[in-house]
Amino acid sequence: MSIRPPRSAATEHVFSAVSGWPMLIVNLLLFAAAAYVIAVGTAPGSALKLVGVALALLGLLMPGGYFTLQPNQARVLILFGAYKGTVRESGFHWANPFYSRTKGLGASLLPTKLSLRARNFSSDALKVNDKRGNPVEIAAVVVWRVENTAQAVFDVEDYASYVEIQSESAIRSIASRYAYDQGEEHEITLRGGADEVALALKEELQVRLAKAGVIVEDARLTHLAYAPEIAPVMLRRQQAEAIIAARKIIVQNAVTMVQMALDDLDQRNVVKLDDERKAAMVSNLLVVLCGNSDASPVINTGTLYT
Repeated sequence: MSIRPPRSAATEHVFSAVSGWPMLIVNLLLFAAAAYVIAVGTAPGSALKLVGVALALLGLLMPGGYFTLQPNQARVLILFGAYKGTVRESGFHWANPFYSRTKGLGASLLPTKLSLRARNFSSDALKVNDKRGNPVEIAAVVVWRVENTAQAVFDVEDYASYVEIQSESAIRSIASRYAYDQGEEHEITLRGGADEVALALKEELQVRLAKAGVIVEDARLTHLAYAPEIAPVMLRRQQAEAIIAARKIIVQNAVTMVQMALDDLDQRNVVKLDDERKAAMVSNLLVVLCGNSDASPVINTGTLYT
């Protein structure tokens, strides 16, 4: 037996609501007509009084259909549980007074007026194990907005809470895919590949939040550090690696300088050096160039062999 994938409640379609200003005039005319008909129909047995009462009730019912929308706001219209459309145009509108202003019951009661503006979600610092199993602290900021109002209202219980939970889950997933730093050659790391990691996080979030009708505008890491329990050890390791890297550069350049000195002396015929004298010269130059402190000169009044 095949399992059906979960269905989307509805595909958003735009509803064109009536302008509220003409309907406001109609509303006032209803009240005026009701007062006039009731006044005229005061005679015993007149049916006009009932008509006037009906007009008055209709006039009292109409204000329930007025609503306003600011730019980048939308309202989802629900009639007795059925989705009728979404109003996206800003301004003063009127629609059927029986269109619900909330969705759900009890604790899940949510307004059907949604903001389409971009929002920020900044996660707390999460402790996650990276690709190598080292505990790290990581946090990110996610810029998102509602794109499909029908999915945001009907496909998830609370789309704002859904974004927060799924964002934290995606951040944990991304952190476990990469090493903190010092990966293999050409390997992307959390520390060294900020742009690549941000792009991967954005794609992961978009897949997770598509069900809620949400578009991810941007996602960036805002905090990245080793967990406190291993931070001192990792700091010493980084310092040792930095010292080794610096020493490597110093030695490479020192060898180059020694080679240049020997070649220059040989080309200019300044002095003829045999292998033993060259070895002594190389040793002295490397000590001078690679030492941590200034070298102390020693004057040799004899020869290299005495």
